[in-house]
Amino acid sequence: MNYNFWDLGNQSAGAVVRVTLEGNAANVRLMDSSNYRSFERGEQHRYLGGHYNRSPVVLQVPNDGHWFVVVDYGGYAGSGRAAVQVA
Repeated sequence: MNYNFWDLGNQSAGAVVRVTLEGNAANVRLMDSSNYRSFERGEQHRYLGGHYNRSPVVLQVPNDGHWFVVVDYGGYAGSGRAAVQVA
């Protein structure tokens, strides 16, 4: 599966992650480093997010740690672009 990812580094609980999508709907996942490694290996993983048709997607970091955002199109036709900001 093709996907884009952003390494957000260490973030504090409550940090707001804003993902701006251009183009088709996409799957947006916010996950900690352990779950990101599982995702990369194709293993079961946990994340915040889901399938979104509208932008922006706003997610909140649930606890302190190292975080990643993954955006993919999950086999849907087309593609797009995304940008990620943390506040």
